[in-house]
Amino acid sequence: MRDFPLFPEQASTFAGPVDALYWTLVGLSLIFGGVLPFIILYLMVRYHRSQKADRTNQVHSSLPLELTWTVIPLVLVLAVFFWGAFLYIEIRNPPDRSLEIYVIGKQWMWHVQHPNGKRENNELHVPIGQPVRLVMTSQDVIHSFYIPAFRVKQDVLPGRYTTMWFEATEPGEYHLFCAEYCGTEHSLMVGRVVAMRMADYERWLTTPGEIILPDGSTGGAVASPLVGAIGDPMVLAGSQLFATGLGCASCHRNDGLGIGPNLEGIYGTEVRLDNGELVFADENYLRESILNPAAKVATGYANVMPTYDGQVSEDQMNQLLAYLKSLGAADAE
Repeated sequence: MRDFPLFPEQASTFAGPVDALYWTLVGLSLIFGGVLPFIILYLMVRYHRSQKADRTNQVHSSLPLELTWTVIPLVLVLAVFFWGAFLYIEIRNPPDRSLEIYVIGKQWMWHVQHPNGKRENNELHVPIGQPVRLVMTSQDVIHSFYIPAFRVKQDVLPGRYTTMWFEATEPGEYHLFCAEYCGTEHSLMVGRVVAMRMADYERWLTTPGEIILPDGSTGGAVASPLVGAIGDPMVLAGSQLFATGLGCASCHRNDGLGIGPNLEGIYGTEVRLDNGELVFADENYLRESILNPAAKVATGYANVMPTYDGQVSEDQMNQLLAYLKSLGAADAE
C-alpha cells in the first residue's frame, strides 16, 4: 500500500469520471472565482473617475452582451448539473451481477464477511473487473466507509443498511478509512483494500485462515444456538438460524399455510401492507420486519410476530438477510 500522494491513484471505473467532473469544477471555479475578480478589479482602477481614460464611446446597454454573460454561465451550470446527476445515478445503481459483501462498522474497526463465510477485519479483498456491492451497517455510531483510490465513500449508520458499489480495475493495495469522526480512536480506524485478479481472489477465498469473530477476537465456533458455525457460507448460516435457531420456518412456511407470509422471492418486490400502502422489500424492510415486526404488517396477516430486537446480532442479521435474499433467487434466474 503506497503512502499518501498528492492525488490518489485511479483504481476503479468511477475514478476517471469522478476526477473529470472534479477538475471541470475546479477549472470553472478558477475562471469565475480567480480570473474574473482580477478583471473587475482592473476595470475599476482603469476607469476610475480619477483616471484620464477615454470615455467617449461608452456602452450603456447591449442586448447581445447581456445575453452572452447570462446564457454562457447558465449552459455551464446546467451541463455540470446533468453531468453530476447522471454520474450520481450510475454510482447509486449497482449492476445485477454484483458480488455482495457485508460490512459491519464498530468502534474502531471494520468487520467484513464474504458470501462463503470468510471473514476479515480492517481489510477488504475484492476481485478486479467484477462489480462489488457492499451492504453496510454500524453497531454503535455513524461511520463512513471511504476508499480514496476508488473515489467512493458512504456513511454507515446504526439501525439500518446503506450500500455502495464499485468495480476495481487495478490490482494492488489501497487505503481504507473511516471518514466520519466516530470517537476517541477514530484516527486508528484504518485498513486496506486488496484488489486481486479473479483467480487469485477465488484462491484467497478458499484458503483456510485464522477464524475472526465480529468482536475482533479469534477462535473456533461460538457455542450458541443462534450462531452458525464460523466459516459457514452466509446463506447456510442464515438458513440454520431461520429453521432452528429462531424458529422462523414454523410460521413462514413456503407452502403459504403459515401464520406469517411466505418469504420465498419476497426480496426486491413490492409488499402491500394492512393499511394499503405499498413498500419495497429491500434490506432495510427485511431488517425492520425482524426487529420491529409491528411497524409494517403485511396485508392478510395478523400482528402476532414477536420482536427479535436485542436477540439477533448484526452478524446474524447479515446471515439472515443473505438467506432471505437467496429464497427464490434460483427460480428468478
